[in-house]
Amino acid sequence: MNKKESNQKVLAFVGIIILLLAVVGVSYAAFQYSKTGEKVNTITTSTIVMSYNEITNGINLVDAYPMSDAKGMSLSGTEANKEQYFDFNVSVSISGDLTINYTITATKEMGSTIPDSGIKVYLTSLEGNMENQVLSPTLVSSLKKTDARDTEETGTPPNQYLLKTDSFQKTGNRSYRLRMWIDQNYVGTAPSEIYKIRVNVYGKAK
Repeated sequence: MNKKESNQKVLAFVGIIILLLAVVGVSYAAFQYSKTGEKVNTITTSTIVMSYNEITNGINLVDAYPMSDAKGMSLSGTEANKEQYFDFNVSVSISGDLTINYTITATKEMGSTIPDSGIKVYLTSLEGNMENQVLSPTLVSSLKKTDARDTEETGTPPNQYLLKTDSFQKTGNRSYRLRMWIDQNYVGTAPSEIYKIRVNVYGKAK
């Protein structure tokens, strides 16, 4: 083997290594997604487009009074200057035979003065004018927190409040509505107190 042929083989080998590294990098970007608290976030590759669109960044309870579950579940968003619910969408565009697992979580924001044991959340899915219960009225303090298994399945960081886990097997869009209120049994100084949460969505190809 002459020196010229040897150099060509070395260059070809290096080229293959660079190509493999590029493919691995693109695959990782294509199959892992996270969205936490911005207006619109979209990841586009040759196989997956995942987006999460928000109206606002979450829910802030200000000047609120304790209420029953029945009243909290019926909050309509029509009261002036009140953030009574939070609507958001999770959508994917899938090319090929893939399953996308996703997790919806909530994180408590700085500045909240009401304890988690005094706040209830209620999650529904929206289909036209119909609402279907996803998560029954639950104290934030009673919500399961994400762990290593959630990180492995959907790329979700640990210690976030888990609201919903699901998957897509084909292109689709799902709409959700989150309501939040002060539990009727809470004894504090409402309405002078405040509570804020941010909704997050994480997704990963199975």
